[in-house]
Amino acid sequence: MAGEAQDKVWPLPKFYFQVKIADQEVAFAEVSGLDIEAQVIEYRHGNSKEFSTIKMPGIKKSGNVTLKKGVFKGDNAFWDWFSKIKMNTIERKEVVISLLDEGGAPTMVWTLKNAWPTKITGTDLKSDGNEVAVETLEVAHEGITIANS
Repeated sequence: MAGEAQDKVWPLPKFYFQVKIADQEVAFAEVSGLDIEAQVIEYRHGNSKEFSTIKMPGIKKSGNVTLKKGVFKGDNAFWDWFSKIKMNTIERKEVVISLLDEGGAPTMVWTLKNAWPTKITGTDLKSDGNEVAVETLEVAHEGITIANS
């Protein structure tokens, strides 16, 4: 029958997700930048018979994660968090991003360790626009882990 065992045949849609910042759920419209990479170290010792370098994995590095959400009256939580930045100090929080199945259970979970805001972009304003106001929060973090259910 059509639709049976669909979860084994079709990839999950990406539009049903949840974001928690320090155990507080926040409704975001878009999340991007969930990546990690290993820098490449190239090396060649002087007596190598090969005329090329070998490549080894180096330090792991993660990019910043960008979160976009609608602007709501009286909601300044991200601006308040950003304003706490002082000389080399900031309140760091765990950010958990979960891709949910049709029942609302997490199927893939990305956890950002020690995240803090590096940039907030307010909405653009346009007198003849027909869109909702959206602000952007960019967070840096000290590592990303991925868990699958």
